[in-house]
Amino acid sequence: MANPFQILSTAPVKDPVCGMMIDPAKAAGRLEHSGVSYSFCSLGCMVKFRAEPERYLHPESVAATAAGVQAPADYTCPMHPDFVQKGPGSCPYCGMALEPVTFTSSGDEANPELEDMARRFKISVAFTAPLFVLAMASMLPGFPMHAKWLNWIELLLASPVVLWGGKPFFERAWSSIVVRSPNMFTLIGLGTGTAYLYSLAATLAPGLFPGMAPVYFEAAGVIVTLVLLGQVLELRARGQTSSAIKALLGLTPKTARLVFNGREQDVPLELVRPGDVLRVRPGEKIPVDGAVAEGESAVDESMISGEPMPVVKRAADAVIAGTLNGSGSFLMGARRVGSETMLAQIVRMVSEAQRSRAPIQRVADVVAGWFVPAVVLSAMAAFALWMFYGPEPRFAHALVAAVSVLIIACPCALGLATPMSIMVGAGRGARAGVLIRNAEALEILRKVDTVVIDKTGTLTEGKPKLVTIEGDPATLRLAASLEQASEHPLAAAVVAAARERSMMLAKAEQFAAVAGKGVTGRVEGLEIALGNEALLAQIGADAKEFAGRAAELRGRAETAIYVAVNGIVRGLFGIADPVKATTPEALRLLREAGIRIVMLTGDSRATAGAVARQLSIEDVRAEVLPGGKGEVIQALQREGRTVAMAGDGINDAPALARADVGIAMGQGTEVAMESAGVTLVKGDLRGVARAIRLSRATMRNIRQNLFFAFFYNALGIPIAAGALYPVFGVLLSPMIAAAAMTFSSVSVISNALRLRKAGL
Repeated sequence: MANPFQILSTAPVKDPVCGMMIDPAKAAGRLEHSGVSYSFCSLGCMVKFRAEPERYLHPESVAATAAGVQAPADYTCPMHPDFVQKGPGSCPYCGMALEPVTFTSSGDEANPELEDMARRFKISVAFTAPLFVLAMASMLPGFPMHAKWLNWIELLLASPVVLWGGKPFFERAWSSIVVRSPNMFTLIGLGTGTAYLYSLAATLAPGLFPGMAPVYFEAAGVIVTLVLLGQVLELRARGQTSSAIKALLGLTPKTARLVFNGREQDVPLELVRPGDVLRVRPGEKIPVDGAVAEGESAVDESMISGEPMPVVKRAADAVIAGTLNGSGSFLMGARRVGSETMLAQIVRMVSEAQRSRAPIQRVADVVAGWFVPAVVLSAMAAFALWMFYGPEPRFAHALVAAVSVLIIACPCALGLATPMSIMVGAGRGARAGVLIRNAEALEILRKVDTVVIDKTGTLTEGKPKLVTIEGDPATLRLAASLEQASEHPLAAAVVAAARERSMMLAKAEQFAAVAGKGVTGRVEGLEIALGNEALLAQIGADAKEFAGRAAELRGRAETAIYVAVNGIVRGLFGIADPVKATTPEALRLLREAGIRIVMLTGDSRATAGAVARQLSIEDVRAEVLPGGKGEVIQALQREGRTVAMAGDGINDAPALARADVGIAMGQGTEVAMESAGVTLVKGDLRGVARAIRLSRATMRNIRQNLFFAFFYNALGIPIAAGALYPVFGVLLSPMIAAAAMTFSSVSVISNALRLRKAGL
């Protein structure tokens, strides 16, 4: 089925897909959906009719839109995310190629900057290769190295390379001067421009120079070609840093199977609206966020959560867009579509994190701000020293030294060191279910020594569950039958336990809720009462038989619920908020990382103490009001601790914002997630340990990159200036300097890409 086209007339029209005429009133099929009418031609093409006449446009403009003609996308700079422009280009401050702010759903869009640089590189190689051979051959014995025609041939070969192949570099160099932000392209422009203009003058007006002045067309051509090669390699490597986002985008299917009026029809994903009923077949990806309405299947959520085990989904269970259905088939109700799905929010969060700047980058920014002027002064100093104290030909040696310093000292590796690691690190975290909101949170996580953890919904599952049944097992069916009429969370736990055991529930009569005590009613002619000791006293029932056991349940943080049948206590239920199965392992990982664990909760001290004993948590802060949670965080910070707070509720939001790093559970409230710097997609506390390991690996990678960049420049500049000449008689060629500069950038990016395989 083709994508729908919007038709702006109620009269018969030509189908833009197959060319057949379609009359909305006589179409082969018709669908009323979300206020829009769709018709199908006899070939199955789907055509969209809108009803609002005030929104009618010219059909040609609609066809253009349907064909993919869109407004230019916003592009930004990885190093200067505040700079945004329409369409691709380069950053005026650092010269780096811009990247799209948002990626398309296809995830495989072309990179116009890479295509342009690759084309310039290929054509430049075709001219540079013979130019280089000619320059090398001129050094052979008997070759007419001083022939005037040789200079003209080199001029003809070098000019397309420098003037056309190097045009983007000169444009970026000029832009950096205009905005007063010198960068690597400033140095490249100065170096290659100086070598080319000098050689041009020596060829066109040789009389201006004493003797037979040497030319450096081959140096200018080779430098431009090598820098083009470096740009191609860099852009390809930078494309890999966004592989995490592209992989996430690729999870979303392009169509969904809509169920309407007893029919099923594949429709483009853009047409799905909240409330729609969709069919998910075996092996298909779930198209939108929603809940299972009918059926059962195992769903692979590893691409979202990082957890390998499939999760069984039954009626009312939530399902996430992009996850993979197993062998079962089910109907689902759409809840969140388009940009509102969890997958879309993950993509948006990862994109924002990749464009954010870590505090450590300020070091590189300060150095880079002084670096380019220092390099220019170094090049001028090298030129002057060679002119006044160097051997003949002094001018040639001085020019070679100055150009080599300008080229080898390009601060591209320094500029790439931090943003490349942040981009790859944020993407690696997303694949493991750890969403980093900004680079600052990623950096601070490395220094965290205390993790404050909310109990309900973070350490525990966050919803009551029937965990203990004492006495007559048959009381569960009677109690659940009565509790069907109640909306209390404890009642829901009893009903859920009965349904898990496939019990057939009966109809309850004369249901009554007794405030603060429990519920009463009739089931199958029996008088049923379900509640605490106060309720039993009210109906005259004796609870002595189960009193000791009830005390034991309370000691395990379970709520004791008595079940009385016809005035006699027949059973005792223990309802608790169970600890998540992954919590013990998560706490073990944190302790191994040297992290202090503090449990913070508004629950009673008895309940909190029982959970703490179960998990061997020594530091417990119980009965803390929402406003007091932030005060606990501040108190720990005053002790000199770097604190991370993990929570999931609205009452945790102030503490999450107050902590050095807030960590929100993905199944929690949106308020909590907005207040946090890190979100764990599945609410698995093991993600906290993963986040800390990711932070440490990323910051270690950044320090390695910065070392490479600083060490490289500290070593390269003196050599380029001629420090080895007095001892070894070696003067670095500008061509070798260009190759070394390119290698330094690629090595920094390659090191950053190692984070993609970091073990979390």
